[in-house]
Amino acid sequence: MKNASDIMTREVITVSLETTVQQLAQLLSAHGISGVPVVDPDGRVLGIVTESDLIDQNKKVHIPTIVTILDSFFFLENPDKMEQEMRKIAGATVADIYSSPAVTVTTTTPVDEIATIMSEKNVHTLPVVDDGQLYGIIGKKDIIKTIAG
Repeated sequence: MKNASDIMTREVITVSLETTVQQLAQLLSAHGISGVPVVDPDGRVLGIVTESDLIDQNKKVHIPTIVTILDSFFFLENPDKMEQEMRKIAGATVADIYSSPAVTVTTTTPVDEIATIMSEKNVHTLPVVDDGQLYGIIGKKDIIKTIAG
């Protein structure tokens, strides 16, 4: 059975918290990738930022439903979610839009477990991390290449 170290991409493109949203979009487009790890100055993974985070910047804001009873307001949904959406939409840097903590795997994680993680957690880009250090990255295309043989 293959594991993460057998299928991962070893030359990982990363960004910092200070990377602008425009720089991120150009980077993803130029390299034909769907996401990158966000790292601190020491190279430790802080989170992940993906095409979905960029797309979220351009979506319509969902206003939470409110019910009024006897001059009191009751939110039927969490108003904090709207605040998070607004923060992402107004974001200018990766720090404003990335997801943290990143879902990661180790170099010895089996491919079937990686596929399960991607499916169950709905993630398509997994940094490969051991002892806090970034060793590679696995995307859904890497899993498909493994299946194809």
